[in-house]
Amino acid sequence: MVNRHTALKIRKTHRYLGLFLGIQFLFWTISGLYFSWTDIDEIHGDHFKNMEYQPKAFNNLISPSQLNGSQGINTIELRDINNSPYYWVNNNQLYNAIDGSLKSNLTKEEALYIAQLNMKDGLKVVSIEQINETGKHHEYREKLLPAYVISYESDEALKSYVSITDGKFQTVRHRSWRWFDFLWMTHTMDYEGRDNFNTIVLRAFSLLGLITVLSGFLLWFTSSPTIRKLKKKRK
Repeated sequence: MVNRHTALKIRKTHRYLGLFLGIQFLFWTISGLYFSWTDIDEIHGDHFKNMEYQPKAFNNLISPSQLNGSQGINTIELRDINNSPYYWVNNNQLYNAIDGSLKSNLTKEEALYIAQLNMKDGLKVVSIEQINETGKHHEYREKLLPAYVISYESDEALKSYVSITDGKFQTVRHRSWRWFDFLWMTHTMDYEGRDNFNTIVLRAFSLLGLITVLSGFLLWFTSSPTIRKLKKKRK
């Protein structure tokens, strides 16, 4: 049987570990509840998107082999930019698919056209701005820059993003997504960039959490009257 001095040490260890880890356990629980009770399609903003959108078909396109690309073609996609077809070649450059001319950047009007195709009808645009860089906590992080951010009149602080270089609709952001993103940060404990699930802090807290649980079981074992009675009977 564990002596009283050892039992007190176990109890003290369990108590202080629980106090130290309690706030993070609370974040894990709250974020886990939020994740399990929310519709991931709504978090992605599908209810703001035109889910029935079908890309427009174009005729009389030039052959990609006629483009003035010196390195050949590895990948190619067709883009509809303001009712004109464009080839996005090698994830690098836009070419007009009718005359083969090079397109440098998207205009605001073209970005609005692309956003209107991909967003549902009836949304009122409040502003459109260009962003050239984002931080590790920005809602448009790790996506193609520069880009236009289009803000809409909405209680959800709704925004859509269109990349300037490739003329592609990138994503939708709104208040529920931002709550999800914040809670995801507390869940992964990646307070630097939010998306790394292998942080040292998370690993350390996970191990400490395991020690806390095991010390609780050990504490119950050393202090349980039932266990004591069983040990006495065996003697």
